[in-house]
Amino acid sequence: MGQTADLTSLGDPTRARILRLIRESDGGRMLVGHLANALGLRQPTVSHHMKALREDGVVMREPDGRRVWYSIAEDQAERVDALLGVGERSASPPDLDRIATDLAQRFRGVFGPETVRAKVLESYELLSKGSDSPLLASRTATFATARLQALAGAEGRPGETPTVLFVCVQNAGRSQLAAGILRQLAGERVTVWTAGSAPAADVRGSIVAALDEIGVSIGGEFPKPLTDDVVRAADVVITMGCGDACPIYPGRRYLDWDLEDPVGKAPDRIRAIRDDIETRVRALLADLHGAATTSALRNQ
Repeated sequence: MGQTADLTSLGDPTRARILRLIRESDGGRMLVGHLANALGLRQPTVSHHMKALREDGVVMREPDGRRVWYSIAEDQAERVDALLGVGERSASPPDLDRIATDLAQRFRGVFGPETVRAKVLESYELLSKGSDSPLLASRTATFATARLQALAGAEGRPGETPTVLFVCVQNAGRSQLAAGILRQLAGERVTVWTAGSAPAADVRGSIVAALDEIGVSIGGEFPKPLTDDVVRAADVVITMGCGDACPIYPGRRYLDWDLEDPVGKAPDRIRAIRDDIETRVRALLADLHGAATTSALRNQ
């Protein structure tokens, strides 16, 4: 079965996260109980996903007394890595010149090539300090793009679409929960950014699982350092336990949400934090829409 598997199981984001956990674990194998704890899910739920992965020939089942270990099937390892975007980082460094050239074309007429290149190089240096991700090149391009957009927005204020920046310590928990929920509720009506005062390498699996439960996708989000350009471009800056790490600029609205850190918490506690954040996000969204309506009426 393994040779003909089409890996349709990976269409489910939870199964993709299961495979990533197995792929990155010591020894390349895990127990269902350990997977359930890491994902913040019940064991029967994880067992259901493991059955589907086995039927597709993606994982192997290895009985060990009363325990059962799961590992990625050897003949599917390369395909799984390709689909997950994991693996060893290329021996060649990211092609920063090409990234800068492409972004210079994208921002032609807005920024000169020198400005774009400087932002790309700085973004790469910031990300590479705390991450060994094999996706560092594409993350650099994404991060630099967001910072250039923020810079363009700050220079062209005020904008019609409000921008909200969520900041926490690692940008892997609370800020990602808030950002994911706001994007889901607001769509293109609000621009949403996140940052961390000491960003982690990746968004925590338990946070991805908590969002997935309510139909919110984390997409390609990853932890990003806090930079002045995104703060300057934000209309609302919401901090969550990061102290005074966020610079203060006039004309921005600053809020501090006193939220419990979900790191290391049980699944039920993470859900409670998520739901608290959703209540706050809904109130914020209503406030933003009210402010926008008032501004539009005044300008008529």
